[in-house]
Amino acid sequence: TIAGLPSGITAAQTITGSGTGNTLTVTLTGTFPAADSLNTSLTLSGLTITAPALTVSYLVVAGGGSGGSNSNSGGAGAGGYRTNYGGTALTLNVSTNYLVTVGGGGAATTPYQNGSNGNNSVFNAITSTGGGAGGGQGLIPGTGGSGGGGGYDRSGSAGNAGGFSPVEGYAGGSGTQSGDYPGGGGGGASEVGNTNANGHGGDGLSNSITGSAVFYSGGGGGGVSTNTTTVPGGNGGGGQGGEGTTAAISGTSFTGGGGGGGSASLGGGGGGSGIVILRYPNSFTLTGLSGSTTTVGSDSVTSFTAGTGNIQFNL
Repeated sequence: TIAGLPSGITAAQTITGSGTGNTLTVTLTGTFPAADSLNTSLTLSGLTITAPALTVSYLVVAGGGSGGSNSNSGGAGAGGYRTNYGGTALTLNVSTNYLVTVGGGGAATTPYQNGSNGNNSVFNAITSTGGGAGGGQGLIPGTGGSGGGGGYDRSGSAGNAGGFSPVEGYAGGSGTQSGDYPGGGGGGASEVGNTNANGHGGDGLSNSITGSAVFYSGGGGGGVSTNTTTVPGGNGGGGQGGEGTTAAISGTSFTGGGGGGGSASLGGGGGGSGIVILRYPNSFTLTGLSGSTTTVGSDSVTSFTAGTGNIQFNL
């Protein structure tokens, strides 16, 4: 939209100028329609161009934690889950730097260790906190976006969701004092991890910001020395929390899931890496940190799966 054009003059000519935010002060020099045949070349200075509103929806998922190790270890908590998709979009400026950071998952562990927390993901002022570490035998699990599950000999101990505002996830389940039970499941984006119920990690949440429904931030399943259940082992890497399993399964990449707890002398599974997804009008282009862009209706959707750096939206 160009403000200040005299009546009868269109904006079909080349425009040059500079400015910040959503407005530019410009000069137009060229041939324009005029009221009579003698005046066809005009220079117009000091006009203001206002860009269309840049509204952005986001999904910011942090990296999941890794599971604890050794007998009946706790599953890890999912990475923090924050989104405004389906709610009020952010209004941002064009030609302005905004930071994006994609948090990696916690590294897989060797025997007799706690897991490690996942790493934070960031979009501008929005930070999702890495998932809490799963508890090893006799060790205290970690807090995070969602908390890690407790391990054997840590009865009543579970990682918390950290008290973040807004809430990014849930606490883990506690471990057992003794017996042939799995460690507690890690917390997920929609519920706490279970205690002694097949070591189920808390489920994640479904989000359709990409145009398709995908689950994110599921908690890791607790480890168990002898898997007495008929439920197959899961990994908590997507949306559904993992179950207790004799295998230490890692979280799935780009969903922020927690890694599964170890069993016997196995290490814990690694956490799934996070993701940052932005949805904005396709009249804008995005430059800077490399991401994958698709078109959904009148919107562009860019997904960032690794790295850190600035991005800009431009017309």
